[in-house]
Amino acid sequence: MKTKILTLTFSLLVFIGEAQIKDSTYSPKNQDKLSYKQFIAPVALITTGALLVNTALNDDLQSNANRFFGEDFHTGADNYLQFVPVAQIYLGKTFGFKPKNDFHHQTINIIVANLIMGTVVYATKNITKEERPDQSDNFSFPSGHTATAFTNASLLYYEYKDSNLWYASSGFLFATATGILRIANNKHYTSDVLAGAGIGLASGLIVSYWNPFKSMSFGKKNKTTGFIYPQIGSQIGLGAIIDLN
Repeated sequence: MKTKILTLTFSLLVFIGEAQIKDSTYSPKNQDKLSYKQFIAPVALITTGALLVNTALNDDLQSNANRFFGEDFHTGADNYLQFVPVAQIYLGKTFGFKPKNDFHHQTINIIVANLIMGTVVYATKNITKEERPDQSDNFSFPSGHTATAFTNASLLYYEYKDSNLWYASSGFLFATATGILRIANNKHYTSDVLAGAGIGLASGLIVSYWNPFKSMSFGKKNKTTGFIYPQIGSQIGLGAIIDLN
């Protein structure tokens, strides 16, 4: 039982890691252009998740997870881990890594990517109406926590991959941990987590290369400060405080 869970986790990490590292080998000339190859990982994850829904394998994986982590296992860590990559985006410069964008455009990318992801996740949940493993509601597919984590991890990756590949990729560890804990908490099936990861990767990828607000400029005389923070309560989301002086 434990082997199945560990193998699934390891495979997910390797799959995402290889896809992102291959992307970093593109020639500088094509660095800022989207390629269909970059959507292989997101599409594969979403497709696999969709195919697993309502299958015996999906139920079996959940049962194995419950036995592995324990029927009474519960942690709130996944509520916070999903936002760690956001902090990493802002702190990268402090650690000596050169980001692709300044604070303003980092913030814009985070807001736009999470809005896209949130819209897709919300619509899909309401269309599919899949019951959660713990039977608490019918909004199981896909996992919003996982989608949020992978959206922000993807933004982190494309922000710093040319400066430090290890730091850029570290967000995927927190994102994967978020997905695993959603399964461990009996809030999501493996199918939900895989699909959420794919949606998050796609959202971060699209906004990193294309953003309608990318050309927005900020006057030098205007000093803008602010930050993005997690909102945790009846709903999970991102909040922003912006101070224009």
